[in-house]
Amino acid sequence: MWRCKVLVFASGGKEEGKGGSGLRHLVLNMLAGMLNVEVVGVVSNYEHGGVRSIADEFGLPFFHLTGPYSADKYQAIASETGAEWFLLSGWLKFVRGLPANRTINIHPGPTRKPFGGEGMHGEHVHQALISAKVTDQDILTAVTMHFVDEKFDEGPTFFEYSLWVLRNDTADTLGARVNRYEHGWQSFVTWLVVSGQIYWDGVKGHEVVVPDWYRKMPFCPRRLQTA
Repeated sequence: MWRCKVLVFASGGKEEGKGGSGLRHLVLNMLAGMLNVEVVGVVSNYEHGGVRSIADEFGLPFFHLTGPYSADKYQAIASETGAEWFLLSGWLKFVRGLPANRTINIHPGPTRKPFGGEGMHGEHVHQALISAKVTDQDILTAVTMHFVDEKFDEGPTFFEYSLWVLRNDTADTLGARVNRYEHGWQSFVTWLVVSGQIYWDGVKGHEVVVPDWYRKMPFCPRRLQTA
């Protein structure tokens, strides 16, 4: 059976065995047949960190990408692997030169500012939400997935699963809870995109196309187009 080729970008941690949990779940779901893709490469900005450990564990080609993070570097790895889709799973660097409508990101919070944008990743997102709750009695965070355009976290969103920030949450407890939902949804929603059930033509201002059943789901954003 034909499987589309995906290249996964994940920063993970600097130390061996640290980080890369999103990548691990993607690979495990691929091996279990729940995500019908072929991971043709794994990219990290850390040469010997946790992402490299996962790539080695599963025998996946590993690429160390260093700065400056120019379009030609991204395109060289894409060309070498023959990747058709590009998945950002905890990738902390700006992406250039890859097709916006074939590059998707998962973000551990709302993409609106101040919870999205440059520098807003992981603990920084969760801490910003904790701080916001001081003045907002009830506040929601989210697991968000979106296409990747020329600005951080501003490509069209096609998945937004809301979660309450609890009264006694810390950045660590909130991050752990969001992480569980990321792992639970990422492979399923990724499959909807790479199989063409969720589609965007890459033109700014054009609507993201989703199935009728998807529009009725609570995680489908009300607005399915770019700004």
